[in-house]
Order: sequence, then structure tokens, then C-alpha cells
Amino acid sequence: MKQIVRGARVVDPSQGIDRPLELKLEDGFVAQLEERIVATGGEEVIDAEGLVLTPGLIDMHVHLREPGFEYKETVGSGLMAAAAGGFTAVACMGNTDPVHDNRSVTELILKEAARHPFARVWPIGTVSRRMAGEELAEVGDMVAAGIVAISDDGRPVANSELMRRALLHTQHYAIPVIQHAEDLDLTGDGVMHEGEWSTVLGLPGIPGLTEEVMIARDLLLMAETGGQYHIAHLSTARGLEMVREARQRGLRVTCEVTPHHLLLTDREVAESGFSTSTKMKPPLRSSADVEALITGLADGSIDAIASDHAPHHPDEKDVEFSAAPFGIIGIETTVSLCLDRLVRPGLIDLSRLIDLLSTGPARILNLPGGSLEPGRPADLTLLDLERETTVRADDFYSKARNTPFEGWTLRGRPVRTFLAGRPVELPPRPF
Repeated sequence: MKQIVRGARVVDPSQGIDRPLELKLEDGFVAQLEERIVATGGEEVIDAEGLVLTPGLIDMHVHLREPGFEYKETVGSGLMAAAAGGFTAVACMGNTDPVHDNRSVTELILKEAARHPFARVWPIGTVSRRMAGEELAEVGDMVAAGIVAISDDGRPVANSELMRRALLHTQHYAIPVIQHAEDLDLTGDGVMHEGEWSTVLGLPGIPGLTEEVMIARDLLLMAETGGQYHIAHLSTARGLEMVREARQRGLRVTCEVTPHHLLLTDREVAESGFSTSTKMKPPLRSSADVEALITGLADGSIDAIASDHAPHHPDEKDVEFSAAPFGIIGIETTVSLCLDRLVRPGLIDLSRLIDLLSTGPARILNLPGGSLEPGRPADLTLLDLERETTVRADDFYSKARNTPFEGWTLRGRPVRTFLAGRPVELPPRPF
């Protein structure tokens, strides 16, 4: 199978490219990237006039819920949602049931992914057995089966000795430890950010210190052990400053942020009328935190944007704010939100956004994607920077509806993905 993509503006941060080019694909891989490619016969020509062509986007933090919570999401519905959102690959967290702490769960997830080839799946195993935070999980077996990182996301690795051993152990496999940075004692029964608005609303708060204390401890461990450490859904200005300082000391520390922590503040809890779609962990933070994170995007301190796609059944969220589970969905809104609210106003440029959504995640997780260099897998995303879309949860491929962005009109959206050179065709929405 040979194809030539013509007419697109090609944006590939891995090669410093942002200009009109033509791309030749052959047998599922990138074969050529030039100003003009002459067809030799038999190639399918794909007209991408007026569109932006990028390496396939990668969401490095999603919850596909399967096995165990298929009423919230399945591998199949999650991968359809990923493709609809412009992603060619996702990395899925291990807080399933049974917990993803052994290779049998890895194999199940990959088998389901093979049955639903809408996007690639890169599984993330847990740090600890049963996510109990006591014993190291079967990391070697899971790596052999296909995991690309370990994380107890949903819970922090609170045991310092366990984190120390995880950082040491994973160096043998060249995979990162991904930390949900939270001191649960400081969190207590908090349900939103501790600050002015939690006081006004009379809700128990979660201070930024919960995140920062855990990051500080882990960085001390990193200084002794080495290894690769990644902070999931970073949300505070001080946490980001600690990342900068750690890098200056030569530590291999990376971090991701979510669109909701970039575009919303804790004030949204009040303005939404206590919508449970504004309840997540970490909670929506202060405007000062948001400003600091946006600065971190621009100056290179932040390595990736990830959705932290956390689907819940509508009945679970249709309760009072304090009783609702934490988490929102985001895999189908991330790209449009970033194009409209970050790139369009000039907070970051398009190349930087693609680095955050593709090249950066591939670099952190040591994946073969994130680049259009010849020989790389032909995973591609096409974007239309001018097409408008209105967020309607009822139009999602995800089973869940818990989004705080309902009704937002956004300019710029993904229009097509290719997986190993094959255009991804989505079925009619099943829900």
C-alpha cells in the first residue's frame, strides 16, 4: 500500500518542520517527506489542501476502565473516542478490576485493542500489587507483555520505600514511574481546591500542598536513586517550580498538564452551580496556578498535555457535589480546546502544541510515534484550524458525559486520523 499526502501544512516538532510538504507512505511507514514527491504509479493520492498534517497525536493518560468497569467505558468505546478526538494512540492507566498488576491484564487489554483498531493502546501497569501500596507489582512480566510505564494513578505511591524500589527497579526496563502526586492526609475529606472559593461555598478544601509535599519527597528519592520520574496532571505553580529546579540538578523529571487545569479555575465550581463535572483530582486550582501552568507550556517546562480521560456513568455523577466521584472525560475535546484557547490567542504556537500532544508523550514513554521521519510508523493526524465545533456530550463516542465544556464553541478540530497508513473509519455513534 502506497499513498502520497498532498496540500497539507506539515508540522513535525521532532524535525523542526512547519511548512507545506508532501508525505509518502509505504506499507504502513513513512517513506518520504519532501517539497514535491513524484508519483511512480500505483500510489493513492490523498488531498489535504488547507489542512495541517502532524505526527499521530498521543494521549498519555486515559482511563479505559476495562476490565471491570465496562459500564463506564470499554477499550472499544474509548478507542473510538480517541480517534474522534484526533488521537492515534493512548496510554491507559491500571486502576481497573482486577487491577492491572500482572501480565494477564496487559494481554487482555491488548487483545481487546486488536479487536477495535481505531487507535493504538500502550498499557500502563501498576506500581504495586492490588494498588495496595505495599509490594512491587510484577513489573518485569508486564514489560515483557507490553506495558510502557508503571503508575498507581488514582492513588499516590505513599510508601517511600516502595517508591524508592520502583525508581530503582524500572531503570532495568527503561520505563518511567508515573506518580499521582497527593498526600492523602493533607487531602482529608476535601472536594475542591482550598482557597477563597472553597471558603465562600463552604466546601472542604484540598490544598496545593497535597501535591507539592509528595513531589518534594519523590524528588529527594530521585536524587538518590536516579531513574525516570513523571508527574501526572500537575496543577500548582509551586509544583512546576520544583520540576524546573530538579531539572537544573540533572534529574530525569517530566510532567504533564490537563486542558481543564489550563482553562478553568476553582471559581468554576460556583459559577456552574456545583456541577459535578467540575469535580476532579487534582481539583481546579487558582487563577495564579493556571497562569503559571500556561507560562510553563510556553517556556518548555511542561512536557505533555494529557486529557486524564476519566469516564463515569451518568448516574454516578448525578448526585450532590460532595458525594460524586472525582474525574471528567476529555479525550474528544482536548485538541479543539487547545487549538482554540491556547494556539488561537497566541499563548503557544502550533508546533509547540504538537510537541505537547505527540512528540513529548512519545519521548516520555519511549514510543515509536511522535515523528514523521522516514521509517517511523505512518500514524498521522489531520487538523482543520478553521472548522468550528460545539461541544455536545450526546455526540461523544465515549460512554460517559461528564464534561465541564458542554456548549463551548471552539474553532479548530481534528478531521481524520491514519493508523499505520490506514485511514481510520469510525462507525456510527453507538450511544
